[in-house]
Amino acid sequence: MRFRESGRLDTSGVQDRRAGGGGGGRGLAVGGGGLGLVGVIVLVLFQVLGGGGGGGGGTAGLAGTLGGLGSGETADNSALEQSCQTGADANDSVECAIVADIESVQDYWTQALGGRYQPADTVFFAGSVQTACGGATSGSGPFYCPADQLIYIDLSFFDDLQSRFGAAGGAFVNAYVLAHEYGHHVQNLLGTNQQVDPRESGPTSGSVRLELQADCYAGTWANHAETVPDESGQPLISDITDDDIARALDTAGRIGDDFIQENLGSGTVDQDAFTHGSSEQRQRWFSTGYETGDPNQCDTFATDDLG
Repeated sequence: MRFRESGRLDTSGVQDRRAGGGGGGRGLAVGGGGLGLVGVIVLVLFQVLGGGGGGGGGTAGLAGTLGGLGSGETADNSALEQSCQTGADANDSVECAIVADIESVQDYWTQALGGRYQPADTVFFAGSVQTACGGATSGSGPFYCPADQLIYIDLSFFDDLQSRFGAAGGAFVNAYVLAHEYGHHVQNLLGTNQQVDPRESGPTSGSVRLELQADCYAGTWANHAETVPDESGQPLISDITDDDIARALDTAGRIGDDFIQENLGSGTVDQDAFTHGSSEQRQRWFSTGYETGDPNQCDTFATDDLG
């Protein structure tokens, strides 16, 4: 995966809180689901989806209370602005590549949804962070909080994908992670998550359908990534290779519920506990989005055949 060398990067879609610490908690778990690492802690994933949640109060109230920043937290983008200015920087730096990914994904959804799309920032944090969905740590994996409409990620997660899960990794895999989380933001904007009972699990559950749809949405962005224009009218991403797609599919295969349960959990597969989908399902729905480039083909709630 390569970015257009002369492309200008916009860091305004990032809140860099890595120097601000954070932590704490309000008894509510993060919402929106991560990319699969959080499948290990499935009980806390979807408590706030659909506007409610265990442990007191709805998400709207929490969002109003916290306003996106926890006590003692600050966002300082000055270092990012200094180091992440062009596509050439994105080709040389993981954090600059993530800045470019965020810009490309949001350019795509702005084009696809028009006025229905509202931009969402991604928060970079280190170790722990306070969100409108409660406190979270890097162990939660990347996640989307519908209460404050922010995506949260500790960039060390990309190292975990390779060291813990054995994923091939790479710039496009990292982009897939972000595109998946922005898929959850799209679901929130469209009201799709209101179809999900957060207490439900299983191979055909609403939670699984939500995750597979986010994978499919990531695939639709990937299909258009080399053509969707930035503010200059040119694509920010210049090249996505067959190897990039293969690496994304490899990652999808390593973050399915069955793979995680068998390799990082009890060693046995319990389909009744599925909340993200099997490895095969996750690969299938990313491929569906990538091959069709059509978000309308990502309606995992309208099919009896999830793969």
